[in-house]
Amino acid sequence: MIKNKLNAFFARLVPHRVWVQLSFLLVWLDPFGWRFHTICGPVFHCHSCPLALFACPIGVMANFAALHLFPFIALGIIVLVGILLGSIICGWVCPFGFFQDLAAKIPTRKYNLPKWAGLFRYVVLLGAVLAVPYFFGSQHPLFICLFCPAGAVEAGVPNMVSQAASGQTVIWPNAIKLSVLGLLLIAVFFVNRPWCRLLCPLGAIFGLFNRFSALFLGFNPDNCTDCNLCRKVCNYGVDPVAKSNDSRCIRCFECTKCSPAALTVDSIFKRSKKN
Repeated sequence: MIKNKLNAFFARLVPHRVWVQLSFLLVWLDPFGWRFHTICGPVFHCHSCPLALFACPIGVMANFAALHLFPFIALGIIVLVGILLGSIICGWVCPFGFFQDLAAKIPTRKYNLPKWAGLFRYVVLLGAVLAVPYFFGSQHPLFICLFCPAGAVEAGVPNMVSQAASGQTVIWPNAIKLSVLGLLLIAVFFVNRPWCRLLCPLGAIFGLFNRFSALFLGFNPDNCTDCNLCRKVCNYGVDPVAKSNDSRCIRCFECTKCSPAALTVDSIFKRSKKN
């Protein structure tokens, strides 16, 4: 049998994924006041959050589009991370994905979304992040930052609490942002990661790299026993056997728990040895 150290590493780590997500949350929400907003983090995280360490790559891309400038650094970071890791950022690192995962643990009936629903992510990317800012500027109601739920949770709510605590007039987010946030707060209890699966523009980009990133999900048909476990544990409507590196996959690697090891975490840098 051929084993690789990378797959063994993730096999030990997958049961503790929530703790990895929590650890990264402490990175993105820096309590020490360090601010590097000239540098983009590779996650969907509003840089207007009082504790944000890095800038949001989607926000930077949208604002650069409004200024008719090319976001070399922001796009370069996204492409580099995508080529190396694909959408593992979504499954293990992103704070907004972590928030949705926590909500999903509440025992309510969960519903699946059709495969084509994931295409709306590209509508948001091309429309609200690129086209609307470029042609109409940053004040258009469909500009991504004006309805982004991450901005409402991470920046809008803390700012409102701060204003109320200091006796200032509380400034509420606009109606569209509140509506999107309200719908999301309802949807997270009935759909696993609704924002990630339906509308996240950053997840849309990382998903494109899944098929040719350095880190990938390998499938060995000789080991597959058709136990169907991988399909049962996938909460995102992906068939790991038919399409192991689907663009909708967030690479949580729950499917690699299959005991025959038909699905494995692999890399183009893998160094394997025979046992």
